[in-house]
Amino acid sequence: MMKSSKPEYEVIVQKNVMVTMRDGVRLACDVHRPARDGRLVAEPRPALLERTPYSKDHPERVDLNGLWYAERGYVSVLMDVRGRYRSEGRFRFLAQEAEDGFDTVEWVARQPWCNGKVGTLGLSYAGWTQLAAAALGPPHLAAMWVDEAGANAWTSTVRHNGAFEMRFLCWAFWQGAKSREAKADPVLEKALASVNVREWLTRMPIKRGASPLALLPDYEAWAYDIATRGDYDEFWQQPGFDIARHWERFPDCPIVLTTGWYDSYTRAAFENLAGLGGRGPVKAIVGPWTHGVKQLGQTFAGDVELGREAALDHNEERLRFFDATLRGIANGWHDDPRLRLFVMGGGSGRRTGSGRLDHGGRWRSVGEWPLPRARFTDYYLHPGGLLAPDVPPAAGGGTRFIFNPAIPVPTIGGNMSSLVGLMPRAPGAPEIPVEERERDIIGIPGAFDQREGPRFFGSRPPWLPLASRPDVLVWQTPPLARDVEVTGPITVTLWVSSSAPDTDVTAKLIDVHPPSADYPQGFAMNLTDSILRLRYRNGGRPEALKPRELYECRFQLYPTSNRFLAGHRIRLDVSSSNFPRFDVNPNTGEPLWASGLIQAAVNTIHHDAAHASRVTLPLVEP
Repeated sequence: MMKSSKPEYEVIVQKNVMVTMRDGVRLACDVHRPARDGRLVAEPRPALLERTPYSKDHPERVDLNGLWYAERGYVSVLMDVRGRYRSEGRFRFLAQEAEDGFDTVEWVARQPWCNGKVGTLGLSYAGWTQLAAAALGPPHLAAMWVDEAGANAWTSTVRHNGAFEMRFLCWAFWQGAKSREAKADPVLEKALASVNVREWLTRMPIKRGASPLALLPDYEAWAYDIATRGDYDEFWQQPGFDIARHWERFPDCPIVLTTGWYDSYTRAAFENLAGLGGRGPVKAIVGPWTHGVKQLGQTFAGDVELGREAALDHNEERLRFFDATLRGIANGWHDDPRLRLFVMGGGSGRRTGSGRLDHGGRWRSVGEWPLPRARFTDYYLHPGGLLAPDVPPAAGGGTRFIFNPAIPVPTIGGNMSSLVGLMPRAPGAPEIPVEERERDIIGIPGAFDQREGPRFFGSRPPWLPLASRPDVLVWQTPPLARDVEVTGPITVTLWVSSSAPDTDVTAKLIDVHPPSADYPQGFAMNLTDSILRLRYRNGGRPEALKPRELYECRFQLYPTSNRFLAGHRIRLDVSSSNFPRFDVNPNTGEPLWASGLIQAAVNTIHHDAAHASRVTLPLVEP
């Protein structure tokens, strides 16, 4: 019996087909159709749709998501979202995608070349466009393969518990230089292409009307909206931003969600897996990857090698899914487990030939999430930096530090994407078209030894470990007597007091490799982290802190899966900044980005028996 579609067709592309939305705006798409002997196949076919802000004409997208599927008998439709490239209208980040996505799915289903079954695909923003459309329940949406996309933009992925992910300010600069408006005006395009985003990150908070974004009023408007609207209000509850709020309206269709342990959307993928679990079937694949299509096929994340098993044959996996769900091919997909996840760890700890730490890992098939055999175990913060499952002493007291917003803790790896700009053109160098400019990677995603270095924005000589900073507090276990696996969601509970009316707390879980011949100072490998803006400690409405009053603050880190080997340590780092991954709290309690005023805060993490700060780890026995 046939197991998967084969490349047996020619392809004819219908370029720049204009599709009218409910408000009259027309969006441009390219329709890739199967053909034989130079003639279109007349039989209606299942259709695949990608809606992207990154150009339907990008060669890699055309090849992987257009031609590749049409050669195998699908009709593939690639569309520029509203206000981007060849589509009409004004681009408004995420807010426009639900209605436009619904209208496009139903338009595709009505075409004579479609048999009424529409599948969607795409990564990152093109994953958001799928989910936003599904949130309005289009009746002809029949299958979704969603790579690395969101669930609730306020709790994570655009903001994090009130703090702002700086990558989206960078995205506004970066994609603004590639905007339709810039392409229509050579002077404007040149001005935006010359912006050095690194320099603008030293001028935070940028002022409305006083940055290059002012050259693109629409982009400046939505960038300020997502950067400064900290309250969880009706803006963040739109279906384009808050997918989770609209899960019940999703069509009952098969869905695959992918993400990586170092992806921007790790938490969101698991939330969607749980929230959509009654539909489906809904399945997920979670590897050790950073964000992006090519990264799904890589075996490393940052400075850490995870092994040959880690790579995913992405297009073949997607084809198998669509063959099973849209064409009824019996290829075994329906028998696959609900969740395939990669458990990191178990490697030699040596340096590989490519210069990376051999951390290793292996795949596991899972039926439920969290794992039924996971034991959620509290590891408490003790005086003197001990992290242990024993409750701290009654006289444990607290540990104080000064958080100075002028010298924030630099970001060393983690769950990032799009924290980039266009590489500035060297003086005297020839002009390069914007689409061919290399990206300046400002925030490097993945796993790294938590040590400052010239690669990492905001780092300073003499390039010492982050743990040496007085504003980074460290709690760690003794060397482990046996292997310990941590797989699942992770919660941090901190008892905090501050001298400021508002401040942030950050937490980072680390696997501390012991000293070795290749790493004589050890290797503090970041696994997962997050942040909480304390004015939002009780949810989406701000509440000022009272000086020196104690508050119990609880927030989630992104889920992870890691095997801590015997001899390693489990470590939790706590601070109040992680820049440029997140914006820096000025500690003044003013409206966000309202002024350039900052003040130092004396923050205290309490860790006595009555105020037992802790991290809750899902321990999994072998």
